[in-house]
Amino acid sequence: MKWLLYILFALLYLIVTFFGLGPVLFADGSTTERMVTLVVVLLIYVLITFWLRNVLKRLRNR
Repeated sequence: MKWLLYILFALLYLIVTFFGLGPVLFADGSTTERMVTLVVVLLIYVLITFWLRNVLKRLRNR
């Protein structure tokens, strides 16, 4: 069960990296647009990480 959870979250991280950091690195927008996108992507990384830690803690306490 735990390995499936790790695969799911790894896929989430890969999807956020592909669709989130791509526009930050390769977009034609202004620097402000890129920085706002970067902040949003970093916030999504933080939320996914907290979610993973919460789920792992729940599994450990069963």
